[in-house]
Amino acid sequence: PRRSTRARTRTLASTSAASQSAPTPSMDFFGLGPTVTVGATFAEPSDASSTRTVSVKSDASSGGVATTPTRLYTTGDTIAGAITLTTPPGSKVDHLGVKVEVLGQIEMGFDRGHAWDFVALAREARPAGDLIGVTEIPFVFKDVEMPHESYEGINARCRYVVRTTVTRTYGGTVTHDLPFVVRNVSVPPENDAAIKMEVGIEDCLHIEFEYAKAKYHLRDCVVGKIHFLLVRIKIKHMELEIRRRESTGAGANTYNESETVAKFEVMDGAPVKGETAPVRLFLSPYDLTPTYKNVANRFNVKYYLNLVLVDEEDRRYFKQQEIFLYRDALE
Repeated sequence: PRRSTRARTRTLASTSAASQSAPTPSMDFFGLGPTVTVGATFAEPSDASSTRTVSVKSDASSGGVATTPTRLYTTGDTIAGAITLTTPPGSKVDHLGVKVEVLGQIEMGFDRGHAWDFVALAREARPAGDLIGVTEIPFVFKDVEMPHESYEGINARCRYVVRTTVTRTYGGTVTHDLPFVVRNVSVPPENDAAIKMEVGIEDCLHIEFEYAKAKYHLRDCVVGKIHFLLVRIKIKHMELEIRRRESTGAGANTYNESETVAKFEVMDGAPVKGETAPVRLFLSPYDLTPTYKNVANRFNVKYYLNLVLVDEEDRRYFKQQEIFLYRDALE
């Protein structure tokens, strides 16, 4: 005979929005039995000030973009919390088992609906049995290796969730995802030499640009100079862009998507021969990620400084230079 699982009463610390997610009810379409609602929360550390959260963009119901506070972890952290299973008052729900997983997944735009798991840790939270009232089940995953950062791109997505699955018969299985964000600190790269290059159009334009270095952390500042050695076209203005290039696939099936994530006006007006324009671009205000190389053999993300000159006839002249970005701190 099956043994009923009695609801346990525990005193819990208050949880923030970043530590919990909306509960997921099961749908009883065919009248095969009462439903069960699944919720999940992350454990609050004894020192609340040590809780790390980040704001994640989400769709706003009124249009535009809203942000949601989400729990932040880094590789090697312990992920702990509790799931809550709630049945209707006076109802008993039978199930074939309850499972909790920590999943790291990559989804590609050309293969929507299918995810590749590069992290998959599972725990049996409850064997087959019955649920009555409110049942709370703690979970702990110690020292979880999470090698890739969370990323939301144009054609690629890397995400992490704590997934709860209540298996029931007749298609009544309930799944609930509690998302979290992963960011990892990198060791500062070595051999960071300055960038210096001369470019131009023969007998029309000749400029020399230099940047103090080619590798920057996400709170860094791009410092450089642009020297005008020959100017025989009428330049209207000049700007510096940061462009992100996302590459997915491989070989002949490689897809590149580029987007401009920052613009900085270097000069407004016509320069003259011998003039020097300073460059000082702070990176922290912009939505940047580190440079990602071959994430789980699925995608790459690179960044470029794009120097753009526009003449009075709105013709554009540009030169790109790749830079390397890395994260030096979680905050």
